[in-house]
Amino acid sequence: MMNRPVTAGLDEVDNFTKQLDSPFSPFSPSMASRHLARSIAMQALFEWDFNGKKPDVLAGIVERNKKEFGPGLEEEYSFIDGLIAGTVEHLPKIDKIIATAAPEWPIEQITSADRAVLRLGLYELLFGNQDEVPPKVAINEAIELAKSFGGESSGRFVNGVLGTVYREMGEPGKEYPKREESSKNNEHE
Repeated sequence: MMNRPVTAGLDEVDNFTKQLDSPFSPFSPSMASRHLARSIAMQALFEWDFNGKKPDVLAGIVERNKKEFGPGLEEEYSFIDGLIAGTVEHLPKIDKIIATAAPEWPIEQITSADRAVLRLGLYELLFGNQDEVPPKVAINEAIELAKSFGGESSGRFVNGVLGTVYREMGEPGKEYPKREESSKNNEHE
């Protein structure tokens, strides 16, 4: 058996730590907190929809969910509030888009969880700040929420609906280089 010096492998640890600190890392604190923020927003939209979409109860649901699921996440509260407000503001348009993109699934027949994920994902995809949340990030986040909160086929269903809308939009952001290409370009600068 070969004896490796204790310092061997520290370079790998250092490289891994740098990757974790990268804003593009799926494990970076900002990415994880945004995912949790979306989860809180989706759960609030789910509960609000499930209980009849009464306008006067949504704010209370959001505040309760922030306290229960997001302690220590105060820096993301405005992001959560923006997701909720934007989704509700554009809800009639979003529901029409769902009906068009999934004509064989009337909106009332889509499960409450999938409906909440689709509404949130479509808000981010169509009406959100695409510089802050690129379309592919919005789609991937919605798929992950569907897998976590929906049924067995929810991820595929959400992917199909959002993918259809994304293609109808002309696939904005597709021309951006992939992460590997971007890294290579940065190395040459």
